[in-house]
Amino acid sequence: MHVFIVIVGLLASILLIGSILLQSPKSGSGLTGGMSSLGTVQTLGVRRTGDFLSKTTGILAAIVMVLCFIAQFTLPGKKTAATSPESVLQKTVPAAPAAPVKTLPVAPSLPALPAK
Repeated sequence: MHVFIVIVGLLASILLIGSILLQSPKSGSGLTGGMSSLGTVQTLGVRRTGDFLSKTTGILAAIVMVLCFIAQFTLPGKKTAATSPESVLQKTVPAAPAAPVKTLPVAPSLPALPAK
């Protein structure tokens, strides 16, 4: 279930990026200028194309937000509050060992030089 939600969210986010890029800014130099050769301007009109893209952007943004929120609750292996009521900060750390830490051995001194 989680993988399906993530894949749908990725597809919706890619479509959202495309609809944002297709919108023309106030100067009219957006990517919708290139769509006039496809005939979309003639069928929808310039104003209606902008309205359609604005509505599509808003709907896709809402879909991406909702899917991200839902995907958080479908994570696999997530512990519920009933099984782990205490937070990470409240968990006890393992106690230090009771035996004192042994000191490092001292390096042996050099042997005496043989007599001549």
